Amino acid sequence: MGEVLYEGKSKLVYRGEDENSILIRYKDTATAFNGEKKEELIGKGKLNAEISNIIFKYLAEKGIKTHLIKVVDDISVLVRKAEIIMVEVIVRNLAAGSFSKKYGVPEGTELRNTIVEFSLKSDALGDPMINESQITALGLAAKEELEEMTEQAFKINGILSDLFEEADIRLVDFKLEFGRAGGEILLCDEISPDSCRLWDISSGEKFDKDRFRRNLGNVLDGYKEVLRRLKNVRQK
Repeated sequence: MGEVLYEGKSKLVYRGEDENSILIRYKDTATAFNGEKKEELIGKGKLNAEISNIIFKYLAEKGIKTHLIKVVDDISVLVRKAEIIMVEVIVRNLAAGSFSKKYGVPEGTELRNTIVEFSLKSDALGDPMINESQITALGLAAKEELEEMTEQAFKINGILSDLFEEADIRLVDFKLEFGRAGGEILLCDEISPDSCRLWDISSGEKFDKDRFRRNLGNVLDGYKEVLRRLKNVRQK
């Protein structure tokens, strides 16, 4: 393994095969509330890696440009090196989590339209919400880049909502990160139960990181169920 370039809450980033690639290794660490709650869950990294790889490959088949080059092993992927845009894109299909708390809307409430919102990618500041004019004023992204990220977010939402529905899972909300590489905007990071809210369509059972956040127990069982269902759908 090469030099560690960066260690995040859930991943390690290493030098890649050349100057245009990096290697990402998933960790077993689970965190919540900006790192205030932390625990090692053995096998979590492998589950997130496999789930995210399935999703990224599926999105690529549907025409979404991503940073994924190849899967290296159970917890490692080689990806295109990209300049990460320091703006997280959050897509909401149902009211849940911070949205419900902030606006006093019961979790699970149907929204009249899908919401796309932005937050500043900053652990130190608690990832505060940020609007388009603030983003452009701070030089975090150009107006045209935000428009493309928003368009991609809606497109990804449609693709993944249909995929998860086939697996009898409701895609409640999720977070996306994008980066710049070779003059393109690429989908980066991961899409997994760490970054999505995923509820069983029939029972409403949570299969995502809320099991960890809210001490619901059997955290990895939820992740395993997501993986099992996605594999079944993709093997049809």
